[in-house]
Amino acid sequence: MSDSYVRVRGAREHNLRGIDVDIPRDALVAFTGVSGSGKSSLAFGTLYAEAQRRYFESVAPYARRLIHQVGAPKVEDITGLPPAVALEQRRSAPTSRSSVGTVTTLSNTLRMLFSRAGDYPHGVTGRLDSDAFSPNTAAGACPECHGLGTVHRVTEDSLVPDPDRSIRDGAVAAWPGAWQGKNLRDILAALGHDIDRPWRDLPAADREWILFTDEQPVVTVHPVREAGRIQRPYKGQYMSARRYVLHTFADSKSDTLRRRVQGFMVAEPCPVCRGRRLRPEALAVTFAGRDIAALAALPLGALAALLRPTADRPDEGVAPTLARDLVARIEVLAELGLGYLSMDRPAPTLSAGELQRLRLATQLRSGLFGVVYVLDEPSAGLHPADTEALLTVLGRLKAAGNSLFVVEHDMDVVRRADWIVDIGPRAGEHGGQVLHSGPVAALADAADSATRRFLFAPAPPPGRTPRTPAGTLTLHGVTLHNLRDLDAAFPLGVFTAVTGVSGSGKSTLVTRVLAEAVRDHLGADRADAEADAPDTGPEARLQLAAAKGLEAVDRLVRVDQKPIGRTPRSNLATYTGLFDAVRKVFAATDEARARGYTAGRFSFNVAAGRCETCQGEGFVAVELLFLPGSYAPCADCHGARYNPETLRVTYRDRTIADVLALTVDDAAAFLADVPAAARSLRTLQDVGLGYLRLGQPATELSGGEAQRIKLAAELQRARRGHTLYLLDEPTTGLHPADTEVLLRQLHGLVDAGNTVVVVEHDMGVVAGADHVIDLGPGGGAEGGRIVAAGTPAEVAAAPGSRTAPYLARHCGRGRMAES
Repeated sequence: MSDSYVRVRGAREHNLRGIDVDIPRDALVAFTGVSGSGKSSLAFGTLYAEAQRRYFESVAPYARRLIHQVGAPKVEDITGLPPAVALEQRRSAPTSRSSVGTVTTLSNTLRMLFSRAGDYPHGVTGRLDSDAFSPNTAAGACPECHGLGTVHRVTEDSLVPDPDRSIRDGAVAAWPGAWQGKNLRDILAALGHDIDRPWRDLPAADREWILFTDEQPVVTVHPVREAGRIQRPYKGQYMSARRYVLHTFADSKSDTLRRRVQGFMVAEPCPVCRGRRLRPEALAVTFAGRDIAALAALPLGALAALLRPTADRPDEGVAPTLARDLVARIEVLAELGLGYLSMDRPAPTLSAGELQRLRLATQLRSGLFGVVYVLDEPSAGLHPADTEALLTVLGRLKAAGNSLFVVEHDMDVVRRADWIVDIGPRAGEHGGQVLHSGPVAALADAADSATRRFLFAPAPPPGRTPRTPAGTLTLHGVTLHNLRDLDAAFPLGVFTAVTGVSGSGKSTLVTRVLAEAVRDHLGADRADAEADAPDTGPEARLQLAAAKGLEAVDRLVRVDQKPIGRTPRSNLATYTGLFDAVRKVFAATDEARARGYTAGRFSFNVAAGRCETCQGEGFVAVELLFLPGSYAPCADCHGARYNPETLRVTYRDRTIADVLALTVDDAAAFLADVPAAARSLRTLQDVGLGYLRLGQPATELSGGEAQRIKLAAELQRARRGHTLYLLDEPTTGLHPADTEVLLRQLHGLVDAGNTVVVVEHDMGVVAGADHVIDLGPGGGAEGGRIVAAGTPAEVAAAPGSRTAPYLARHCGRGRMAES
């Protein structure tokens, strides 16, 4: 490869307009542009996809056969393209069994260390296989808790929160509502129990039987007659409250029902393994005097210190070799600021930034060179101080002889690039053009670039007088994760930004503690389902001494970055309810009426209307041996989702599949006279999502896009009373121009009398807030304290705050201190 450029000719993937571009190798190249402009289509959909396709074709005829199903990118020619590795933002949430150790594969090496070099109890002759040290295998998992470390049980207090109530008045709160709950109460009455006495006055033996019996007697129930209704006697079977809760939690396919009954359960450490998740035989093996669960619970920095004496031994035995590998890999994580994490930390409790850096560290240790790394917003979820460490690691990857193609919105990262490819000028069909490909400084001459004004010496925002709070919501004695006996005050009626380095406790304070305190006060009916915190076991149980000012809040809305669906069947049209209006429009056409088609016919979830080959998904799963599975368009409907009969019905010359293929912007014009659809589409445009297609599968959406879809769904609802909005890094994945659009909506919510609290790393957003709460000073055990609180200007001047120097630059208080 004497030519040092990757040369792309005629790229037409998604909205790319047959573009030609030359990109240097062995360089840090930033791909920029507004959301939906086509930068990911070039970096991932074209460059990475073609590199992957070429690699597969070089492997075996079997792989080549599979490639025809996956498809090649729409590009005429690419030359000078090396092998590529992609580090994308994961679209799905990690499972509770996934941990720091499994994400980084550190746990594999640690298990091998215990298997091959551990100290076994006296008298044990055979060594355990490494699988025996994993809680995720049958050989290693504790048989009592199945490797989860916790067991769920119910108590009288959890099932009957208000013992002053009678059974008729709902004392057994765990029972279902509506007819099923009334049925159980009527059965108890038929069995001779007094359902009108306060629960606490019932005999202890009766209370025990009602809640915990395994008996299921069948009795004849004579329901109380209601005026105008004929109610005949029926046979009713009793089910205790414990049986109902455990049965529903284990077997129900409804997430809502499972979440409801989980609230009546108590999670406790497993009595057999005491929360350590493993069989006794594995826990009996030690290394350096500790079992594997104890080592996995140490912060990575402390684990490296414990292993270093073994790693420094000059011999080449099993223990020194494995210990050296572990220490070297942990040192990379520590360099990225992740030394505070423990190997057993569950992956769902990690921030997006932490997950991204864990995966990056794994690549750094791979020792590859001559490779193109294609990265999807590596700075997403990172505090500016953490971004400095990220840039250091990217520099090392480049110095090792690799090329770095980075899709990025953080202007501080873009300024450090060697080359910039700016796509635009706008999103969707209004984008897809290369506005500039060259050195960063030369972007100043690109007149149509939306990136230009944010990249070059952006002026500090005009001084805005912070709003006056309408009250205060205070939390006292908060203890959870690394928050220790913390007091926090959130002003009401204003825009508050919570800042701090990754792992400082921001998301714990806002999306867990504040959300739970408000939700418990309001009750589930006035708190959206997103406010349900994941169950992370007894070690994560919240302790809160007191919460004051809650009575001022009438409603809670928490908007996070969890996927809106896990399969291509979910999309923004179904999530926002917009699709209901579209289906009604098609059902009202003359052709649909003549054929007897109702709105249900136009749902891709209904057998009558959908393509049966792909079951209405438009895609079929392609399983690749030794490689991650992927989705390929259905060979029968070619992605349309519907059968030919359904597609014969048109509205304004478009089929239902054609409408799903429209972007939000195009659909807003096409459906402008359909009020229910127009309202949903307008709110999607208001949060900067005009470029997304209505039927775009949820699996293709980033976390930031999923969050804004949820926000749009909320904005289109009628709002009454004082609502508290909690958002976790809402600007993730947004170009600064799109951030401006989103902020207008969020500040509009505050102007309407509501409260907005955001966890945020974008200092431009923080500088425009009314109030800032800065946590730190570091991550993990070094964090969890409020370092500074006040107006942005006050926090920018706070000593000891790692946020202050970066915020000062955006507040016009001087240049950022060198890190």
